[in-house]
Amino acid sequence: MARSMRDIKRQIKSVQNTRQITKAMEMVAASKLRKAQEKAEAARPYSQKLKEVVSNIAAGTTGIQHPMLVSRPVKRTGYIIITSDRGLAGGYNANILRKVTTLIQERHKSQDEYGLFVIGRKGRDFLRRRNYPIVEEVTELSDTPSFSDIKSIAYAAVGQFEEGVFDEIYICYNVFVNPISQIPTVERLLPMDGVGKKEETQGHELKAGYEYEPSPEGVLEVLLPKYAETLIYSAILDGKASELGAKMTAMGSATKNASKMIGNLTLTYNRARQAAITQEITEIVAGANAQS
Repeated sequence: MARSMRDIKRQIKSVQNTRQITKAMEMVAASKLRKAQEKAEAARPYSQKLKEVVSNIAAGTTGIQHPMLVSRPVKRTGYIIITSDRGLAGGYNANILRKVTTLIQERHKSQDEYGLFVIGRKGRDFLRRRNYPIVEEVTELSDTPSFSDIKSIAYAAVGQFEEGVFDEIYICYNVFVNPISQIPTVERLLPMDGVGKKEETQGHELKAGYEYEPSPEGVLEVLLPKYAETLIYSAILDGKASELGAKMTAMGSATKNASKMIGNLTLTYNRARQAAITQEITEIVAGANAQS
């Protein structure tokens, strides 16, 4: 019984140490989430204004045949997949990877029909173990990534679409709703065949005159790739906020579970201790009665 009590006490101490770690990780994630959420929200006005300008130029110019605006027969598809570098984030990585792999299995019969641009070590390792064709990868992003951190993979994805290596590009990430809820989402990034249509520009009537130098086509040639890269960066910021929200929620749940386990173990320890005391008293009384 003494050994059993000692083991229970050791286990209580171990769970208490784990609870301290998960509580600290929850607080760190909450602090980082605030900064990540602010950065994601700060990037949206630029993205929205850039879309407005691109839509107005495309809608006001006839005969534009830019490859990023025109759909073509799909022979090969590219997927930009955003995951985290580390675990302990609940279902953050599993949800988006499950959604992407299911979509690929449904849409493609051969690996020649698609290629993957992977952001995050968890996604890279998962897909590499299953022999998925990874074209580009970026890992070890900070919790507040800058555009320069992902410029290479964004430039590669947009460039390979323009060159005809891929006929369409999808971006796969978790949309941040709140710290408890993140929605795995797959959106088509390229071609932008909706940009510039009348229904897209009805809510963005020109409030001021625009003059283009050297020409609307020349401006679109520069703006469209930057717009696509901006959408990728915005998705990464959204994904990072989702990751930190998932971590905060997961560590909060782990802390609560640890507290519950400590309570159950303490109750078991007290019962074992009470049984040991009762047995000692019984033995003393029995010995006293035997001598009388």
